[in-house]
Amino acid sequence: MTRLLIATTNPAKLAEYRLLMRGFAIELVSLADLEIADAPIENGATFIANALLKARFYFDAAKLPTLADDGGLEIDALGGEPGVRSHRWLGARGGGDRELAEEVINRMHGVPDAQRTARLKAAAAIVWRDAHALHERAVIAALEGVIAGRVYDRIQPGFPYRAVLVMRDSGKYLAELTEEEAAALSQRRALVEQLRPALAAIAKSD
Repeated sequence: MTRLLIATTNPAKLAEYRLLMRGFAIELVSLADLEIADAPIENGATFIANALLKARFYFDAAKLPTLADDGGLEIDALGGEPGVRSHRWLGARGGGDRELAEEVINRMHGVPDAQRTARLKAAAAIVWRDAHALHERAVIAALEGVIAGRVYDRIQPGFPYRAVLVMRDSGKYLAELTEEEAAALSQRRALVEQLRPALAAIAKSD
């Protein structure tokens, strides 16, 4: 069975991809599985640019078909912030998942409900080689919602912004949903659907 490297150190993200790719004859492996500790400098100006640079970097390191993604939260009232800096938003202050979630709520204090629109956006890139050539595919997707008035009680490690984004249809925090419910709505589901031809080609390359 063909192995596909999911270039992440986030166990929850890897689990989500495993759930979304159950129909493919592909074995997913992580950076930890391959004991790859190096990381590229994520200096792209867009989510797609960062996803591509990571996919290329880890493809070269692992010599395996590689999927990498990049994403974050875009808040309209903050001019699209934190955007591509979502994981580095606090800069030198550092901080973990709860600090990032609380920063969103603090900056949105006093913003009217009608102006609290936001989205979780993600881009994914796959790099692989077959008998003929090197191939790359990159796609982008978004999950729309609104910023809540407070941080949800439980924050899933590695997904701080799910604890501040509320789905319009259900009125639920994304963090409230079960693993299966979140995967059904996830922007990564849309990414996997767009990458289906590439994944099928990788599966056949075994």
